[in-house]
Amino acid sequence: MTNKEKAIALHDKRYNCAQAVLLSMCDELGVDPQTAFKMAEGFGLGMGSMENTCGALSGAIMLAGLKYSDGDLESPKTKASTYKLCRDMTEAFKEKTGALVCKDLKGIDTGVVICSCQDCIRAGVEVAEEFLGL
Repeated sequence: MTNKEKAIALHDKRYNCAQAVLLSMCDELGVDPQTAFKMAEGFGLGMGSMENTCGALSGAIMLAGLKYSDGDLESPKTKASTYKLCRDMTEAFKEKTGALVCKDLKGIDTGVVICSCQDCIRAGVEVAEEFLGL
């Protein structure tokens, strides 16, 4: 099963978009699925309200931190490079989906859906695979 198929299957099991993207690849990074599930819970539905960043992108960004952060609690050195990577991932996600904010993607104000949740999840997985080599 591909990462995209895993992510869609997780979403079908009522995982939010962030959880679906994150958990589709957290095993590859040695991350406990239950911890990842809990960590991503508030990032679904545009951070809980549709007013913010799409959860699928948030899940992909979490994967970037898990893969590239040095985890150095005393003197972190990877923030700048991770920020740049995440900015590039964000631009790629927007190119694939047409927007970054959940309510815009779902057409809440316009009545025009730009990108479905499933397609956002697929785009989040694609961006993670592309930029993180997962």
